[in-house]
Amino acid sequence: MENSKPVVAIAYDFDGTLAPGYMQEYDFIPNLKIANEEFWEESNRQARANDMDGVLSYMLLMLTKAKEKGISVKKDDFIRYGQSIHFFEGVEDYFERINKYGESRGLKVEHSIISSGLREFVAGTSIAKYFTNIFASGFVYDKNGVACWPALAINYTNKTQFLFRINKGIKNSYDNSLINKRIPKDQRAVPFQNLIYIGDGETDVPAMKMVKLQGGTAITVYNPSVPVSKDGSHTPRELCVELIAENRADYMAPADYRDGQPLSRIVEKVIDKIAAEQSLAAIKSEL
Repeated sequence: MENSKPVVAIAYDFDGTLAPGYMQEYDFIPNLKIANEEFWEESNRQARANDMDGVLSYMLLMLTKAKEKGISVKKDDFIRYGQSIHFFEGVEDYFERINKYGESRGLKVEHSIISSGLREFVAGTSIAKYFTNIFASGFVYDKNGVACWPALAINYTNKTQFLFRINKGIKNSYDNSLINKRIPKDQRAVPFQNLIYIGDGETDVPAMKMVKLQGGTAITVYNPSVPVSKDGSHTPRELCVELIAENRADYMAPADYRDGQPLSRIVEKVIDKIAAEQSLAAIKSEL
């Protein structure tokens, strides 16, 4: 039986990395008839008032506001909201192209989402079919299919555990036995040196730092069409420059996924490097 190809795993943040802005801002918040800024400000106030995790706060506020406005919050509704999300240039063609590039180098490329956004929204997008794992925040649904409680809240610090789930081949969020089990590095599904993380900012720092520490590659991206950050303190590009200077990421690029653009070229060169390392390891094993 032919040996399976070594796996390269690419993990992506979603909001600001694959799609501009926050996924809730495309259809859900406009449906509430309130401004995006008003929603997030209220979510932040609620979090401060209750010493509450920010992700749990926005999820609760989604349910509260929807109930006030008489808006349905069934799973199918959230999936439908995902259909309205649009992406940075080149995203929709990127995955098949990178998969083929990996194949040409003798590697299998797998893609995963690790996001504080909602997995139901991601599942409704045109690119959902390309992901081996969608690790994102999500709801529990009652017998009528109505969202009633947070099932999972992924914030910037606990993103790192999902990198270990990818590393160990765990394709769910609930199995805590295998993730804590000691597995020799050479027996793990995806060695960390074969893992690439792509994120857009400070909320991705723990994940990027951990990937780098474990021998993988961290890439920070910025929206080239946004001249200043929301608080006006610096541009998105300057934030990426800071992350590189602080050794929190290996590479930076505009969030432009088209063929031939810097981001695609960086990913391809990292795949080349992984392929070369695999070849050298194979030669070493023969000696």
